[in-house]
Amino acid sequence: MTKENASVLLIYTGGTIGMIENVETGALENFDFEQLQRHIPELQKFSFAIDSYQFNPPIDSSDMEPEAWARLVDIIYEAYDQYDGFVILHGTDTMSYTASALSFMLEGLGKPVILTGSQLPIGVLRTDGKENLLTSIEIAADQYLGRPSVPEVCIFFENHLMRGNRTTKINAENFNAFRSFNYPILAEAGIHIKYERQLIYLPEKNTVLKPHFQLDANVTVLKLFPGIQESVVAATLNIPNLKGVILETYGTGNAPRKPWLIHLLKEAVSRGITIVNVTQCSAGTVEMDRYETGLQLLEAGVICGYDSTTESAITKLMFLQGQGMSTEEIHKAMNYSLAGEISQPKF
Repeated sequence: MTKENASVLLIYTGGTIGMIENVETGALENFDFEQLQRHIPELQKFSFAIDSYQFNPPIDSSDMEPEAWARLVDIIYEAYDQYDGFVILHGTDTMSYTASALSFMLEGLGKPVILTGSQLPIGVLRTDGKENLLTSIEIAADQYLGRPSVPEVCIFFENHLMRGNRTTKINAENFNAFRSFNYPILAEAGIHIKYERQLIYLPEKNTVLKPHFQLDANVTVLKLFPGIQESVVAATLNIPNLKGVILETYGTGNAPRKPWLIHLLKEAVSRGITIVNVTQCSAGTVEMDRYETGLQLLEAGVICGYDSTTESAITKLMFLQGQGMSTEEIHKAMNYSLAGEISQPKF
């Protein structure tokens, strides 16, 4: 149910939803947000206020950077008391990274922040953008028992509302572009929007929003594969100023039993580099003590990433490093849930 005098801030960062085809080159280019509004006259039918803010120039999601995440946090923080919810229009390629980062940077969030976009531009006849946008706005304004229905950072796409830091983009062409493999969807939109309220995180009443703006991007992702060479791992772990590594392993967190690999990982950990073990599998969790091939990583000082996505793990590590934490504090925080990103107790 939408409360009387509700208001939603629509933030347009860029992305396919706000693109139009260049008649000369055939390439998709960003166009002005006012044109987007003309393509969706249904926006005028909402019984509550919808204001907008546009990034100028718009950002292709492939160009998304931590500085843009900090800008989004600042926009939301400055407007937090004026609006009941926020909808961010964003390109799909890095949407899961942005949603994950915002979930950590908006500590104490008590209102909906819904990211959405489209696979087809809004001006195309079969666009998925119109339904994604309209439903996201409705969810952002919805309340239950006098409180926002979904006070989380979420992604809404193709009828599914998902916790943002649990999502991954899984399809470059189909409308069902995102999936939350390790956590159920929070709501499904059909004739009615059906909320799974027992799955939605509800902060304590009167929680105050605490924004964070600092991230440390001295991190990287190292994906294991059969035949990976010692020189490749050594070069990665010796990147200047490197502080954190997301190690994508096999299955439940397993790695080749190569002495040189364990030596390099131990040596990196001894230099204060945080190494987090996440699985290459779409679904499931890391259990480093299940097999010898995982236990060797645990003994080398590698941290368990549990059922985290790579997108969530890398942004969480950037966030923790940006808070000036010690290596020991970062290791401890990675083992707990900050914003529902892993199936572990709250930090």
